[in-house]
Amino acid sequence: MWDRAFDLMLRRLLQKGSLQVTLPNGQRLHYGDGSGVLLHVELHNVATVRHLVLNPELALGEAYMNGTLTITEGDLHSFLGLIVKNYRNAPGVWWQRLLPRLRIALRRFTQNNVALRARRNVAHHYDLSDTLYDLFLDPDRQYSCGYFRDPNDTLEQAQTNKKYHIARKLMIEPGMGVLDIGCGWGGMARTLAQDFGAQVLGITLSQQQYAYASETADREGLADRVDFQLCDYRDVTGTFDRIVSVGMFEHVGLPHYHAYFQSIHDRLSPDGIALVHTIGWTGPPDATNPWIAKYIFPGGYIPTMSEVMQSVETSHLWTADVEVWRLHYAETLRHWSERFAANEDKVRALYDDRFVRMWRFYLAACEQTFRHGRQAVFQFQLTRRIDAVPLTRDYLYQPQTAK
Repeated sequence: MWDRAFDLMLRRLLQKGSLQVTLPNGQRLHYGDGSGVLLHVELHNVATVRHLVLNPELALGEAYMNGTLTITEGDLHSFLGLIVKNYRNAPGVWWQRLLPRLRIALRRFTQNNVALRARRNVAHHYDLSDTLYDLFLDPDRQYSCGYFRDPNDTLEQAQTNKKYHIARKLMIEPGMGVLDIGCGWGGMARTLAQDFGAQVLGITLSQQQYAYASETADREGLADRVDFQLCDYRDVTGTFDRIVSVGMFEHVGLPHYHAYFQSIHDRLSPDGIALVHTIGWTGPPDATNPWIAKYIFPGGYIPTMSEVMQSVETSHLWTADVEVWRLHYAETLRHWSERFAANEDKVRALYDDRFVRMWRFYLAACEQTFRHGRQAVFQFQLTRRIDAVPLTRDYLYQPQTAK
């Protein structure tokens, strides 16, 4: 029964490419039109087949991380790329149609990231070993999309490009007060302080990030210009000339979009500028992938532009500029995957084989979704006044002026 259902599911899904699957009973099945490189996957028990049939979006990642699905010809990136490319136009099978609809219907419950839940969600991912992140991120620990002005840019150069591009959009001047919502390990805050002379308050809910950011600012002599606090965006007081938020909006949750943008409005000076940098979904609204939600980013969600703008419009903010970055995150993730692969023995020593497979799958799946799916990066430049920024984008491409 399960073998027949599995066969039907894959025949509906895989119209292009070449995939061979060996079932637990030794039977070999072939899918696709024969194009491209042949990939071979082995499934090692009936429970995995059953789980893939009933809940493939969750089961695929679990099977790989648990070792009950192995790739014997080809590699993980090629396999996931094949799945993502075919998934866009696949008709699907009737018994899998209810679960995605249910996930969409429950989004406002699963993403109700009140302060306590938000802290738990952040700790799940960001309060892992500091050493782990040093093994695949750049030295500044930029854990968001780089900006590849040139395809040959290194990861370090792309992350510097990103920070300076955002600084240009913020039109930072010495002495300005800046709020960095979801400051991560403090790299953006330190750049705005050191290179542009800003006074920065960075807030995070991660104990590990807070400790690292504070210690690094002290070590680099920036403690008088950068302050880091363990604080929820809803609890910030005062006003700021500039507000920046990079890679944090994905953790806000649909029910809190209005509160988030209202906070930006209330904390931004009348002639201020805010920049929100977030992963975005370029298709109709969807639910978070269940494997990502369970193992990587609980409470996370990739918004569509329409979902973002609905809340911006009711927060009395001007949308001064919107920019869409295509494939930049795919390239960023390629660099992260390569660095992670080169250091897997060290990651294994920190955790175990299952953790290595889980993060290998996470990085590869995200790269292939950015490369072949509907994910991109949105940058929203927001103001309270219609004339707070120049009328054209020319100022973004003038020679860089730091402090």
